[in-house]
Amino acid sequence: MPINLICLDADDTLWHNETYFRRTFGDFAGLLAPFAPEPVVQQQLEAVEHRNLSLYGYGVKGFILSMMEVASEIAGDDLPAATMRDILALGRDMLVHPIEILPGVEEALPRLAERGRLILVTKGDLHHQEAKLAASGIGDLFEGVEIVSEKKAETYSGIFARYRVFPDQTVMAGNSMRSDILPALETGAYAAFIPFELVWAHEAADAPEHHPRYRALESLADLPDWLDELG
Repeated sequence: MPINLICLDADDTLWHNETYFRRTFGDFAGLLAPFAPEPVVQQQLEAVEHRNLSLYGYGVKGFILSMMEVASEIAGDDLPAATMRDILALGRDMLVHPIEILPGVEEALPRLAERGRLILVTKGDLHHQEAKLAASGIGDLFEGVEIVSEKKAETYSGIFARYRVFPDQTVMAGNSMRSDILPALETGAYAAFIPFELVWAHEAADAPEHHPRYRALESLADLPDWLDELG
């Protein structure tokens, strides 16, 4: 059965995202250097982020709140008010950074649109993700946009039902093994892993190397050819 619906992740699949988180963390660790070494700051921030996901969800705003919480925990009453203002400024910079489309994406999207309906499926803050898509200049190529709080098998099943397709008529492509690949395969869909050089530890998982509906590709530009093979 040919692929009818092509679902694409956004952050670090279509445009840079983790790069800005890593850069901001470096600045944040520098602010807390008088109180703790960078490895301690990183370990505590990862723990606090994980703890806060159920409260704040994914995205920059939750990251900002987690940084503020870590700064307060590490420095305590010795934390200068100026440092907290600097953390807020780091967050504002993340929310307004320019959208950098990844290489090959703009060439691949029209080819994909010829092969099926394009749907953007991304996690994160609704307002921020909508703003990034609007600023990207590629939004008109997508028939639908799904901004979700979590990517689980039931999330994908609901999306497939809304677009009236069976799972085996669908492919999900993205850079997160945990969120883009494994749950999509669980529903019966196809899944294409598009690697990015930086991976948030929370999104890492073992690849299903021998799964018949899974393919690891070098870039999004390779996805149209794989779809042709499936067709």
